Amino acid sequence: MTDPAVLALNAVGLILPSSAGPVTILQGADLSVFPGELVSIVGPSGSGKSSLIAVAAGLEQPTSGEVRLFGESLTALDEDGRARLRRGRAALVFQSFHLLPNMTALENVSAPLEIARRARAASIARDWLGRVGLSHRLDHYPHQLSGGEQQRVALARALAIEPALLFADEPTGNLDQATGAQVADLMFDLLADTGAAMVLVTHDDALAARTRRKLMMSGGRLSPA
Repeated sequence: MTDPAVLALNAVGLILPSSAGPVTILQGADLSVFPGELVSIVGPSGSGKSSLIAVAAGLEQPTSGEVRLFGESLTALDEDGRARLRRGRAALVFQSFHLLPNMTALENVSAPLEIARRARAASIARDWLGRVGLSHRLDHYPHQLSGGEQQRVALARALAIEPALLFADEPTGNLDQATGAQVADLMFDLLADTGAAMVLVTHDDALAARTRRKLMMSGGRLSPA
């Protein structure tokens, strides 16, 4: 039977080495996210929020417990296998944009479409850049764009593949208040259009309040906020 959740974490733990000895980052984290559901995770710096995103997206392997993405366990998959599972189905937006500096806005958005072997990648990318208000910036490189424009490109890149699940790690964290609010409005509007689910890590309580479910992370543990 197919797992109805697009993401399921069961008793997930993460312990990382440090010069002072092993550090417990996540402890017994449980989380299920269903199609179209918007979930936010808030908590103080160092509480494990970004690590949870990394583990949930298969970027980091948990020390214990299980992560299931689209019904498939990540435990037995190597890095390439996890990347294949994400391809065209899960996308990530980061605080620091993570655009490829030697690619134009159009090329940055086209790249994951080409990797996913989507037809008309450049045309789709052009359309999505229009949807985020950047039709006039297609040939600009990241260093020629403002922070807000770079995050709009990152949003277009993430959503152009029409993912079932978006991971957003502090998507407004590097932006001033007004620009962050504009990007947040755009993100929620686009999610409503696409029907994608989202796991949002944020320090912004107002942003978290816009999701259907809000969780608190403290000391590596998840609980209802």
